[in-house]
Amino acid sequence: MSEQPTLSIFGATGSVGLSTLDLVRQHRDKYRVVALTANGNAAELAKLATEFEPEIAVVADEAAYPTLKDALAGTMIKAAAGPSALIEAAQMGADWTMAAIVGCAGLPPTMAAIEAGKTVALANKEALVSAGDLMMAAVERSGATLLPVDSEHNAIFQCLAGGRIDQVRKITLTASGGPFRTFSLDQMRAVTPAQAVAHPNWDMGAKISVDSATMFNKGLELIEAHHLFPVGLDKLDIVVHPQSVIHSMVEYVDRSTLAQLGSPDMRIPIASTLAWPERLETNCEPLDLARISKLEFEVPDMVRFPALRLARAAAEQGDAAPAILNAANEVAVAAFLKGQIGFLDIANVVSSTLDGYSPNAPHSLDHLFSIDAAARAYAKGLMEKLPHAA
Repeated sequence: MSEQPTLSIFGATGSVGLSTLDLVRQHRDKYRVVALTANGNAAELAKLATEFEPEIAVVADEAAYPTLKDALAGTMIKAAAGPSALIEAAQMGADWTMAAIVGCAGLPPTMAAIEAGKTVALANKEALVSAGDLMMAAVERSGATLLPVDSEHNAIFQCLAGGRIDQVRKITLTASGGPFRTFSLDQMRAVTPAQAVAHPNWDMGAKISVDSATMFNKGLELIEAHHLFPVGLDKLDIVVHPQSVIHSMVEYVDRSTLAQLGSPDMRIPIASTLAWPERLETNCEPLDLARISKLEFEVPDMVRFPALRLARAAAEQGDAAPAILNAANEVAVAAFLKGQIGFLDIANVVSSTLDGYSPNAPHSLDHLFSIDAAARAYAKGLMEKLPHAA
């Protein structure tokens, strides 16, 4: 690795990307940014590119290219756009890549970065959920290092340091329970998108915030953990922990349990992956247990939050089921955010899509994308039959 490790940040204008760049900003002498990408926010991307001076800045949305190109005119930074440009950026061979593009759109560049054989910090859970077998096979082939960024999986990764996975008795992912943890089904039926995106602990994007509210986020994380930490689904558990202080726990066969604690700040797990296997100083708020005073835990309610049951069933079924679950959830969440369906309809749409569409297991990325497209079309067809939420 070079004296100054090179970084590529995919999804630079999102919450994870901005948190990553904040850490880089604090340690400008340690890292060199070579690529930044965004979906369509060309103005913000250009601003970041001007500050961090990467070799290339890419917008996925080709319509945003003129704005990016004009904003970077007169600099040495190459402006590019479209799916092929994302792949080009991923193939630059950066020592460390942050994969933070939301949804299946992040899968091709993430796979390209993995195939380059370097270190990939994975913040895109949908990619691993949809293409877990394909992705882990690519990691093995290329010799890449895959580091989990999600606070829960990063916590597990830290708790496993120095331990052997064959000595693990149980892994427990913690869930905040989201903003509707204490809501009845009748209350949840009436919630609005504005309520759903207002997470009590974490500052996240709209889609992830809704996933937290439905607990699909935790269901996706269960599938993700199944791939990252191969202990078997029967050894993966979920507990609701409203304070979001303990991010996950690992129990070993001797009944010793290790837990990773920290303030609810994504810069902490990002720093863990950015400096791995070392540690990086941050200005994050220190954990003050005396001020918090109590930590609460409860069993998740599978009736009010069927996402957990659906995700575990999809993981047990394997093959294309996790990809179908993810695709249906993505389109249902988008429809909910637009006011087209109700909050409880999200899980119903996902369940019905899983019941009604059962293709063979994906054998390639192209096959996976065809499954994803068909699942989305199926879910949209179901939603057209639902009464409008507004």
